[in-house]
Amino acid sequence: MANSLMDQLKKAGLVDKKKQQQAKKEIQKKERMKRHKNIKEEDQSKRLAKEAEQKKREHDRLLNQQKRLEAENVAIIAQIKQLIESNRITDNEGDIAYNFTHENKVKHIYVSEKSQQQLSSGHLAIVTLDGKYEVVPYPVAEKIAQRDESRVIFRDQADDSNSVAENIEEDPYAEYQIPDDLMW
Repeated sequence: MANSLMDQLKKAGLVDKKKQQQAKKEIQKKERMKRHKNIKEEDQSKRLAKEAEQKKREHDRLLNQQKRLEAENVAIIAQIKQLIESNRITDNEGDIAYNFTHENKVKHIYVSEKSQQQLSSGHLAIVTLDGKYEVVPYPVAEKIAQRDESRVIFRDQADDSNSVAENIEEDPYAEYQIPDDLMW
């Protein structure tokens, strides 16, 4: 329609050929600018969409990582519970109070004489399960400590002879003998 209007204006003598070409160039320039603007807007919208998708992927990745960590923690807690329940020493219902420290407080559990000797020698350890103290073999306490150090309350591993000798040399009270029946 623009061409026909131009043709009519040209026939009427109001527009010459040069002005007609100039008008065409301006129209084409405006169309190119419009297309270029549309392309820029499309590029910007694509870029924004891509950024939003990356943010969503990052958010999803963080959520998945958090869920995976929570699942691992639940599995670790279940493993610890199973280790304690299946390996706890049940014959320690004795009348000897065995003292140990937990959270800067002196606590005690009643154990048999055999369990007391094994606790002192480092063959048994004290762990916590659901707020209760349980006695388990030392290797089990090591497995529990690998999963959650805070569950192992007391473990007294027998020292090597070298480290005992070094400690004796440094200890000013090494020459004093400790009675066997000493309870603290």
